[in-house]
Amino acid sequence: MTRLLHRTRGALPLVVLALVALAVVASVRGEAEDAASQGAGAATSPASQAGAALLTSAPGGEVAADTAIAYFAGGCFWCVEARIEKVPGVLGSISGFMGGHVESPTYAEVVRGETGHREVVQVHYDPARVTYQSLLDAFWRLHDPSDAGGSFVDRGHHYTSAIYVVDEEQRRLAEGSLAALEASGKFDRPIATVVEDAGPFYRAEDYHQDFAANNSLRYAAYSAASGRDRFIATTWDGDRTVYQLPELLPEWFTQHPGDAALRESLSDLAYRVTQRDATERAFSHHYDALYEPGLYVDVVSGEPLFSSADKFDSGTGWPSFTRPVDERYVTLHEDRSLFMLRIEVRSRFADSHLGHVFENGPEPTGQRWCINGAALRFVPLAEMEAEGYGGYVSAVTAGGVSATR
Repeated sequence: MTRLLHRTRGALPLVVLALVALAVVASVRGEAEDAASQGAGAATSPASQAGAALLTSAPGGEVAADTAIAYFAGGCFWCVEARIEKVPGVLGSISGFMGGHVESPTYAEVVRGETGHREVVQVHYDPARVTYQSLLDAFWRLHDPSDAGGSFVDRGHHYTSAIYVVDEEQRRLAEGSLAALEASGKFDRPIATVVEDAGPFYRAEDYHQDFAANNSLRYAAYSAASGRDRFIATTWDGDRTVYQLPELLPEWFTQHPGDAALRESLSDLAYRVTQRDATERAFSHHYDALYEPGLYVDVVSGEPLFSSADKFDSGTGWPSFTRPVDERYVTLHEDRSLFMLRIEVRSRFADSHLGHVFENGPEPTGQRWCINGAALRFVPLAEMEAEGYGGYVSAVTAGGVSATR
């Protein structure tokens, strides 16, 4: 009896936390709908005039020529939208519904389970700056893809996980990524995410769009109370695996082996630069004075970063370039260390610290990409084809834009 009482007492805080979380979620959703109905008025309320407020688009959507579209369902679309828009190369997103059997559904109809739709985010992205594979990896990391009954405190089919594909290439990569995640053993239960063809997309009511940005306090309370924030932190933080079948990854790509393995495989300097954001001493690396034709790649992953054709002598003591050879494999971040505001450069998949970019370089870009030599590996022109970098030969020999774009 004492043991049972002890267990019951231990469970009480969890029950209380769960009840509080549900109350916060219900409150936030209710406040959002109330604010929309009271603030917009009957004539313009999206909830009351769904036909005028909702946008239906074909699977591909009508977007600019240099923009592509992807569709993801990962539970509450407020959370998916807020997180996916942080991916460099994503231009914007729209919250809405897909996969059901009712035209122009309202939010109220969807969450009652009357339409068969899921909450979905339509993602607009620049394929010259971010790959679809990058979006897939970001998608996995913003929810629990093994939950077959909903998403955190939000339950029901309309909150389940799905990837809606617009063409065969997206299907090939999505199915490969799902298979790789399943095979990884990351989760104790099967991956519940489904891959389906994109159908008509219906834009949700206006008050759902950019909800996190427009209602930051309520969104933060909801996201934390739902359990999503804690799950992402405990399950995904530090995971740099690119979830894809090996045969669908570039020939040159190397998976991040983990911190312990990198300590063994990298030099002490390369480890400290790429993993601990250190900076090598000026004029200390031989790449600073190297001008042989070839490609500079990430020392961890092999991601193609810079061409010798874009390299110049900046006089600073670090290898310097006017631009990356392929923007899809670099990301930029604010760096406020050392009492300065700088723009840090990192590799996309390995997340290696590379250096910084400054606006004081030569033409044609006016930029100086100041990079630590220890973060790079040089592939001579004569070896590029053999190592799988054949698509970048023209960028090295002619100094032009990468032939892979």
